[in-house]
Amino acid sequence: MIWGRRPVLEALDSGLSLVKILIYEGARGTIVNDIIQKAGQTGVPVERVKRGELEEAAGRNHQGVVAFTVPYTFLSVEELLQNARNSRKKPFFIMLDHIQDPYNFGSLVRTAYAAGVDGIIIPRDRACGVTPSVFKSSAGALAYVPVARAVNLAREMEFLKKEGLWLMGADMSGETPFFKADFTLPLVLVLGSEGKGLSRLLREKCDFLLRIPMQGAVSSLNVAVAGGIIIYEVFRQRALKE
Repeated sequence: MIWGRRPVLEALDSGLSLVKILIYEGARGTIVNDIIQKAGQTGVPVERVKRGELEEAAGRNHQGVVAFTVPYTFLSVEELLQNARNSRKKPFFIMLDHIQDPYNFGSLVRTAYAAGVDGIIIPRDRACGVTPSVFKSSAGALAYVPVARAVNLAREMEFLKKEGLWLMGADMSGETPFFKADFTLPLVLVLGSEGKGLSRLLREKCDFLLRIPMQGAVSSLNVAVAGGIIIYEVFRQRALKE
């Protein structure tokens, strides 16, 4: 399920498979009209309903639009890698070590899409999955960024290292300032969970541990903020080399 005007419109634009769309009977505006038009072009049924039906389906923050989707299709890590290689670019993946907050996940997806990240790898268990809240907080970017779900992150790190990718973890005690790293290499950026950061095992698997230098009394940044800073340094370095 997806809710919110912009996320539903992005889902239609991306070609995401939708079962039907519910729109509040009093909803008006350009985006609502665009949703109705594009749904008609793609054969997605649209129903005008009372507000209570929307709130029963999605809660209160739906902006008058709710879309029902088919189950999300995850890729394997191997498929992510093959797709990146088919594009003839050096792969850049983000691995999330048991992030719990859907808004952090969605924000990272949005940044990843804007910066050209090839895919995101998440664990199957004990972590935030692909949910309506993630889709909404990504502003629809989740429709464009492929996600792989792994049983064992450490095992996938070993596989990717054998395939020639460098593993770089963000850690506040890392030895290397992030802006001194060579991000033009094929790489996986590993981001830790809220509160706990990188697990010991994943930290040990990394080739480099990167820190974001900080001033003042605050000792760490929100994972979505820290991830965004490093992701755009990757983007900057690669853009300069093109």
